[in-house]
Amino acid sequence: MIDPSLLPECLSQSPVRIVVGPGKVSDLGALARAEGFRCILLVTDPGIVQAGHVDRARQSLIQEGLNVFLFDGAHQNPTTHDIIAGVKFAQKSQIDAVIGLGGGSAMDCAKGINILLTNGGQITDYWGCDKTSEPLLPMILVPATAGTGSEAQSFALISDPVAHCKMACGDRRLPTQGGLRPRIAILDPDLTRTQPPAVAGASAIDAVSHAVETAGTNCRNELSRKFSHQAWTRLDRSFEPALSASDNSEARVDMLIGAHLAGAAIEHSMLGAAHACANPLTARFGVAHGQAVGLMLPWVVRFNAGNSGGNPYADLCPDAEQLASRLEEMLSAAGLKQSLTELDVPKIAIPELAESAAEQWTARFNPHPVGIADLMALYEAAL
Repeated sequence: MIDPSLLPECLSQSPVRIVVGPGKVSDLGALARAEGFRCILLVTDPGIVQAGHVDRARQSLIQEGLNVFLFDGAHQNPTTHDIIAGVKFAQKSQIDAVIGLGGGSAMDCAKGINILLTNGGQITDYWGCDKTSEPLLPMILVPATAGTGSEAQSFALISDPVAHCKMACGDRRLPTQGGLRPRIAILDPDLTRTQPPAVAGASAIDAVSHAVETAGTNCRNELSRKFSHQAWTRLDRSFEPALSASDNSEARVDMLIGAHLAGAAIEHSMLGAAHACANPLTARFGVAHGQAVGLMLPWVVRFNAGNSGGNPYADLCPDAEQLASRLEEMLSAAGLKQSLTELDVPKIAIPELAESAAEQWTARFNPHPVGIADLMALYEAAL
């Protein structure tokens, strides 16, 4: 286990307790029992089952005498259909706690199921923040990718296949008060060892995008700046080592902690134009989120530095162009494409993409105001 004294001090200001170290998923049962869990819904996806991680987690829970009900129907970018299926499955049992094991999609699916199990209705009823009335069930989240940082956040991102949009459903109450953040997050680098290279690269870029965008938003504060800075420090130094050597446990721990810190930063500073531009690329052309946001990020950094009267990312790097170049190096190391043309996104689609990006909630937090013309220019730069 990682010495707690080596963790960033700012983590002491987060309500989520983190347990870090190789093999720590084996402590899941003891941690769940100590929290008073008895009848657990374990939410994951087929890939995590195939990797063998679910067997380890479930065995740890069963050894502690806990009842475990496995729902492995989470899909990438979980939809309202995934949530409904999970709720129907869970309603057959007297569930008193939820554990999410997997990437951001599995963790968000676990959160969405929790919302409906406790509050009823449809997940669309909870688009926004603090629309729940009843406390949620206590949770433990176990990320299997160093990416979204969902285990540090009070929001779940759920896709609506009818409206073709992502809904952010949030509950900012403390974990002990029934909010959407987990009581415990287990950061075990052994789980990230089995990631396919494409998943590892896209997830890592997603974490980087959170660290960078949170560092510059117009609503950042002193605490978020600490989270963003510490996240970037760890992600920057460990990015290539973690991707190039699956046996580098130290680098993979760094990536997990960095992703968690960046997720915690979102709680206080939100995100910016790179995420606003990424979501329409995913909805319209099926571009994976990490690829989409990573491709747009260097151009957004340059745009904001050139229009904000200074460098909003100075906490991370004193030279914005140097930061943008470093981000392009990371994209290359992750094996991701660096132009919209490579992704078969045609220039003719840019006006439609820009209109959709302008409607994204993250656009309002960009350090420099962005309108449709600005967003079109960003897409054109990324062609």
